[in-house]
Amino acid sequence: MMGFLFSARECSEIKYLIRKELEEVLFDLGDYRIDEMVRKAMEERYHILFRMYARFVSPKELTKYIRNKKYK
Repeated sequence: MMGFLFSARECSEIKYLIRKELEEVLFDLGDYRIDEMVRKAMEERYHILFRMYARFVSPKELTKYIRNKKYK
């Protein structure tokens, strides 16, 4: 495990970057033309990004990015 110290401005920038990446992956996961193997890798990436994002935001903000099990 690693630890980092971020200023408030750096935290807001990291939140923004992760949020945009989550939105992009969600958009791409909605495209059913994507190969199943690529989709699996994208879902793993989404899960990692989601856990990172959860460390920076409140639970209320996090609920916007929770995926339903039916989409897996």
